[in-house]
Amino acid sequence: MPVDFTAIDFETANGFRGSPCSVGVTKVRDGVVVDEGYWLMRPPAGHDHFDSRNIAIHGITPDDVLAAPRFKDVFAEVRGFIGGDALVAHNAAFDLGVIRSASEVSGMRAPAFDYACTVVLSRKNYSLPSYSLPFVAEAAGVPLVNHHDATEDARACAGIMVDIAARRAATSVAGVFAAMKLPMPHVDAWDPSTDEVSKATRSALGRLAEGAPDAGRGARSSWSSEGPNPVPNIAADPGHPLYGQTLVFTGDLGLNRPDAKRRAAHCGAQCASSVTRKTTVLVVGSGFTATDLRGGRVTSKAARVLQLQRRGQGIEVLSEGEFMQMVG
Repeated sequence: MPVDFTAIDFETANGFRGSPCSVGVTKVRDGVVVDEGYWLMRPPAGHDHFDSRNIAIHGITPDDVLAAPRFKDVFAEVRGFIGGDALVAHNAAFDLGVIRSASEVSGMRAPAFDYACTVVLSRKNYSLPSYSLPFVAEAAGVPLVNHHDATEDARACAGIMVDIAARRAATSVAGVFAAMKLPMPHVDAWDPSTDEVSKATRSALGRLAEGAPDAGRGARSSWSSEGPNPVPNIAADPGHPLYGQTLVFTGDLGLNRPDAKRRAAHCGAQCASSVTRKTTVLVVGSGFTATDLRGGRVTSKAARVLQLQRRGQGIEVLSEGEFMQMVG
């Protein structure tokens, strides 16, 4: 399908989205990959500690980026690679958030982009037990071997976008949204001289000022209490992957369950305490990855979800890392 765009994937050093340590980009012309780029980088100063959980995910260590330039010295080259293309990412809210927050803490402008999120699009074009990148890539015919390698993730995301465009008989990213009767998503530019920083950056700067790590480094926190189910934020972005979803948690995350529910509700999700026929998303902690569904490594709630899926109910299963990316 003759569609043009650039796909992007960031990996971060810690839980703050403004701590990029690598980025992969894949340029597509007429539905074919024509160029790729990869950069290692040191995250912005003050936000450059590496959390062991992030290292376990992507394998990048402080030593790997010791001689690498900072984000502010790399991004102009990345921006030049993208050019005027629409930007495509799997969970675009995270990757665009990386650009925004890393730019904010670096004191530099963040550009505007038209963009597409292949998580949002894949939910409308495939029927899968999980919309994790490996599952969607396989459905699109571009199996992902080395997940969390930024180049391979960007390439898989590109393959998904090309497949969705073909399914919709579209000749552009904007055409995909037009075929689905949806507006083309857009993120505005950010100027440090006139605009306020984002909520994620304010929180990180506040923790830094207090002398605390900027990204929740430390021991895992057990979910000893379900806590209340907060009212969804009606002012949330309707294009966010969690907006309008009915979400249930199981297992342990790196934050307590009430806090996880607050973050989900802020993005427009309705949280619940048990799996029912209304459930649309299950978030599973305790080191779970989406591929565990195939190996039978599931909690009782996940087992219930699998049972409902077999009966035809569409419920997506997210890992801790995927959920944390979505809520920033």
